[in-house]
Amino acid sequence: MIDIDQETTVREIKPKSRRIMGGGGPEEEDLKWPPWLRPMLQTSFFVQCKLHADAHKSECNMYCLDCMNGALCSLCLAYHKDHRTIQIRRSSYHDVIRVSEIQKYLDISRIQTYIINSARIVFLNERPQPRPGKGVTNTCQVCHRSLLDSFSFCSLGCKINGTSINVMRKKQMRKETEDGSDAESLNGVSNGSKKSKVQSFTPSTPPPTAVNYRTGKRRKGVPHRAPMGGPIIQY
Repeated sequence: MIDIDQETTVREIKPKSRRIMGGGGPEEEDLKWPPWLRPMLQTSFFVQCKLHADAHKSECNMYCLDCMNGALCSLCLAYHKDHRTIQIRRSSYHDVIRVSEIQKYLDISRIQTYIINSARIVFLNERPQPRPGKGVTNTCQVCHRSLLDSFSFCSLGCKINGTSINVMRKKQMRKETEDGSDAESLNGVSNGSKKSKVQSFTPSTPPPTAVNYRTGKRRKGVPHRAPMGGPIIQY
């Protein structure tokens, strides 16, 4: 009876432990972010409002965090009086939001911010850069856009993608693979160096000794001839 109880206990614990560790599914990843964030990043802003197309200010640049029903114009805000709404702005054809508005609802740490029109803003989605500039030492972990050294992402969307469980696991696997390949290459280099050392054991040409040096460097002296036309001694 005791063995049966232990088996049933183990069977009950296993699925719980798997849920705690996490399988990297979309439901678990969504728990890290507010439910309105992904829909907001996928919304197209600065389009004409369908309900107030004839109005003067019908450009949709607002978003309701409570309703999550798409972009809104200024006239649509009358139906969202007690709701949390934020304004989306534009910079170089990219959607941005002021830091003072978004940081009340979301952690934007590690995301690089910019100052535009005397206001600090953050970009909503990634802005891929075809080629980083010269001397760039830090880039976005997702779209590889050049950043300052103290930041890791260039936008809200890049932070979501860069901190997801699946992406982190892929990075870890890629790092382990690169470390393994580097170790193999180092082993190959060390083995090659050992082989070269073994091959270098063959005797080489000995260095010249002092005797060889003198014999090799000795030059022929100036010949001395007998004096001609000297006095003849007779006996």
